[in-house]
Amino acid sequence: MSFKVGQGYDVHQLAPELPLFIGGVNIKHSLGVVAHSDGDILIHAIIDSILGACNLGDLGNHFPGTEKWLNASGLSMLESTHQIILDAFPKFKIMNIDSTIILEKPKLFKYIEQMKCNIASSLKMDINSLSIKATTTDKLGPIGLEQGIAAKAVCLIQLNYE
Repeated sequence: MSFKVGQGYDVHQLAPELPLFIGGVNIKHSLGVVAHSDGDILIHAIIDSILGACNLGDLGNHFPGTEKWLNASGLSMLESTHQIILDAFPKFKIMNIDSTIILEKPKLFKYIEQMKCNIASSLKMDINSLSIKATTTDKLGPIGLEQGIAAKAVCLIQLNYE
């Protein structure tokens, strides 16, 4: 048995009249994410952290910018990632995930619990082992100017090689 840590990061541009999906929640806002899939930056960062902990590549390896993944939901990608890991490591267990969403607006407090429910359910993990936080850049840089959005995640997993 061993413990592994992985980290993930995702960043995208924001533009008018596009959807804003974060943690599987469609958030009403004047700006949305420019992306090939639904652009769910939180889930993308979490996927990269899990894949990294398992040494199984990254989001782009498993979900390339092809027709198959055009407008794909982050939650479906997360469920696929969970199955990829289970196929490689049947006794895989997520110990915890800590994540941060970085954007100026909108405030996300009222959406965090639903994001946690969505992600914990997709990964079949204890919701109390999943932390989701949100912060701003205090109007600094492209994110502070509402030109972009980012997320980062760290994941601790347990692998049993028996």
